[in-house]
Amino acid sequence: MLSCSTREQPAPVVEIYQGKTFRDFQADTFDGKKYTVQKGDTLFSIAWFSGNDYRDLAKINHIKTPYNIFPGQIISLRKQETASKSNKNQQTGQTSKIKSNQPVDPPQKQAYGKSEKNVNEGSIVPSVGEFPNQVSQWIWPTSNVVTSMFSATEAGNKGIDFAGNGGEPILAAADGKVVYTGSALRGFGNLVIIKHSDAYLTAYAHNDKILVKEQQWITSGQKIATMGKSGTDSVKLHFEVRFKGKSIDPLIFLPKK
Repeated sequence: MLSCSTREQPAPVVEIYQGKTFRDFQADTFDGKKYTVQKGDTLFSIAWFSGNDYRDLAKINHIKTPYNIFPGQIISLRKQETASKSNKNQQTGQTSKIKSNQPVDPPQKQAYGKSEKNVNEGSIVPSVGEFPNQVSQWIWPTSNVVTSMFSATEAGNKGIDFAGNGGEPILAAADGKVVYTGSALRGFGNLVIIKHSDAYLTAYAHNDKILVKEQQWITSGQKIATMGKSGTDSVKLHFEVRFKGKSIDPLIFLPKK
């Protein structure tokens, strides 16, 4: 969710693009091995919509803090694509499309949605039968009432929302590793993202207190945060399930009540 900014916190600042937030853009699944950086990208946003951990992308591509990336830079998204090869190609001009040696927009102008829409164009949404076996069991992140359902429309809700009271527990929906905690992504408030397999991520937004740390392994049902209203006007939990960056209706996964 690595940016062009200098920071010591787990994630970069990701602001709106032309008056829009991440909710204004539809994410599709992404299976590509490489991505060309667009103006307004951050390493974190590329990781989010391609279903990766931003640290993995930094390691693969030998990108060091403060994680500067540049328009036209080729980012390898899979481990088998070595950064040395990519960097060598860029230096020799064999495959490079770099148009500028200036980092992408500064934090106050960084976009999330623009590149998400571009990189995922033409991808295919998986059927239920294609879901991987690594996620053996899903549970509800809270027992509270669902107040807003998932919508696949372009500007629709990319998850489900739960009502609640401040301080109520939020639980991990499946085993996994915490890949992001913070409040840098506009529209999410205090956010936790958990990676459950190579394909699956879950996001828990608008938290009051975050009780886990990045890179921490957690178990299904573990308390990861408390409910709050950060980034919104009322206490709620916004919960998303993503398959390779594609927003999927969480009710497909959650057990019937």
